[in-house]
Amino acid sequence: MLTEAINYYHSLFNDDVARENDAMLSAALQREGLFFGTRPICIVLRPRLLGAEHYAQLQAVCGAVAQAARQVVKVMRSDRAMHDLMAFTPGEEKLLALDAGYAEPSASSRLDSFFDNHTGSLQFVEYNAESPAGMAYEDELSDVFLTLPVMQEFVRKYTVTKIPAAPRMVQTLLEKFREWNPAAEPHAAIVDWKGLPTQAEFVLFKTYLEQQGVPTVICSPDELTYRDRMLYVAEQPVNLVYKRVLTSEFLQRYGQDHALDHPLAQAYRDGTLCLVNSFQAKPLHKKMIFGLLSDPAMMDAARLDRETQTMLAKHIPWTRRVQQARTTYQGQEIDLLKFARDYQDRLLLKPNDEYGGKGITIGWESSPEEWDEALAAALESPFVVQERVHIAYEDYPQVVAGKLHIARRLVDTDPYLFGTDVQGCMTRLSTVTLLNVTAGGGSTVPTFLIAAK
Repeated sequence: MLTEAINYYHSLFNDDVARENDAMLSAALQREGLFFGTRPICIVLRPRLLGAEHYAQLQAVCGAVAQAARQVVKVMRSDRAMHDLMAFTPGEEKLLALDAGYAEPSASSRLDSFFDNHTGSLQFVEYNAESPAGMAYEDELSDVFLTLPVMQEFVRKYTVTKIPAAPRMVQTLLEKFREWNPAAEPHAAIVDWKGLPTQAEFVLFKTYLEQQGVPTVICSPDELTYRDRMLYVAEQPVNLVYKRVLTSEFLQRYGQDHALDHPLAQAYRDGTLCLVNSFQAKPLHKKMIFGLLSDPAMMDAARLDRETQTMLAKHIPWTRRVQQARTTYQGQEIDLLKFARDYQDRLLLKPNDEYGGKGITIGWESSPEEWDEALAAALESPFVVQERVHIAYEDYPQVVAGKLHIARRLVDTDPYLFGTDVQGCMTRLSTVTLLNVTAGGGSTVPTFLIAAK
């Protein structure tokens, strides 16, 4: 049904129809402020279409992976070998020792994956467990697409259903706040650095929170002060922070030894602030979490049953910390560095704690000399080596030089999770392997569930 629906959607276009819809899309993006910095967040004319069975698969698998990751982290805290592989910095260790005031380590997260809905292949590439972006963008973009003439024609034949995530994010913020202090009234701040390209999304979330009666301000960590056991932005008190700033950047800015003296960390330490996500999300966010979830020895140590290990092997790529060591690959013992040199065409290197495609070296797109150099550098700071996954592709229409152009693009499927429950999905498209909007490539599109009428 899905292939038929996509073909039908594309059949609704010619050059004139494409130009009309493109003009309406561009005007709506401008009107709603849907930009990533100065770039429109969407440049194609078709949303991602999924059947209910595809979404159910995403929900089931993502929930199981998220649950297994939490079990591994729980054991890792008292297992020295597992703990050392994660390569926490001194500042991260100090922050991890502090209590968040609520139980869930990652209240909102995103599992980035390649999902081939034609074959059912679903393989994850990273767990964005600390500060997942894009929810409000996706929800607003869904509304924009539903106004396009081509979509209005499409819905004559197919039922189209939105799967919004932003309302669940707002609900999650308030749920964690009530768990933290049932008697308090929330006063919120959305905290990240100034001048970021995601500023437009912060404005959207400010609006959503204020619609729920929660006074909200957008600020940078530099604007926070702490006195008399209360966090302030200027003279506005804050007891709920939607933390969009990453812990690694927070520690780099203020120092591994001094970050705990920052007002945000002081309020968190004193229990006068509900921080979402809390610093407890850090272990799940490290790239090496997939190393623990793809190594039989680590999974055995975490007491994951065989059924769970088999499921993880199907969906989590083989991942290891780059170091002089012996490990296993498909049940066989290997020398890790020799294996990495011999099989660069199936591997890539990632920093253990980065985002936006920074620092990634793709083996199959590098010369042997470039790969050797990257591998040597990866021994100097925490990196992981990860096996190539099956990449999903779909055709998407776009206006190029005034003409309809339908071309194949890589499709990145990134379900949002709240705890271990999936609600909503970001879809990103690219014409290059390193699929990341932050890195300057590609387009986002809304994700809809469809059914034939």
